[in-house]
Amino acid sequence: MSKSRMEAFSDGVLAIIITIMVLEMKVPHGDQLADLRGLWPVFLSYVLSFMYVGIYWNNHHHLLQAVHRIDGKILLANLHLLFWLTLVPFTTGWMGENHFAALPTAIYGLDLLAAAIAYFILSHGLLKRHGQDSALAKALGSDFKGKISVVVYLIAIPLAFVHTAISCGLYLAIAVLWFFPDKRIERALG
Repeated sequence: MSKSRMEAFSDGVLAIIITIMVLEMKVPHGDQLADLRGLWPVFLSYVLSFMYVGIYWNNHHHLLQAVHRIDGKILLANLHLLFWLTLVPFTTGWMGENHFAALPTAIYGLDLLAAAIAYFILSHGLLKRHGQDSALAKALGSDFKGKISVVVYLIAIPLAFVHTAISCGLYLAIAVLWFFPDKRIERALG
C-alpha cells in the first residue's frame, strides 16, 4: 500500500490543528498594548503547542521518508497519533484560558504523553514492517529522545499539582530537545 495518501491526510490534519489553535486566540477589545496583557497565557500556550505540532509534523515527515510501504495496522497507528494531536487545540486552550491552572496543565501533559506513546507505536509498527536491518531501524537506533520524553512527561504531569511552572518548564524542555531536527533519518537515507 502506498504511503502518499497517509502523508497527505496527516499533513492536512496537522495544518487544521494549527489553524484551530490560532483561531482560539480571541482578539482583545481595545487598541492599546495594555489590552494584550490578559492574553499572555493563551499566547504562551499557543507558542508551546505550535512548537509541538510543528515538531510532530517534521518528525512524521522524516519518519515516512524512511519507509516504502504501509499496511492497515500502520494506518490505524497513524490515526491513533492524529487523534491525540487533534486534542492539542482543546488542551492548549483550556490551559491558556485558565492561566496554567493545575488540572488543565496536567491534562495538557497527558495529551502530550498520549501523543508520544502513539508516535512510538507508529514508528515501531513501521519498524516491524520494514525489519531490523532497514534504514528506518538504523535511523531510530535506541530512540533515546522518545524514551526520555515519556519519562519526563510522567514526571511533569503530577508536578502540575505541585507547581505548574515546573510542569510547563519540563514540557518546554522536551519541545526544545525535539526542536532541533533529528538528523538520524537524513543520515541513514543519505
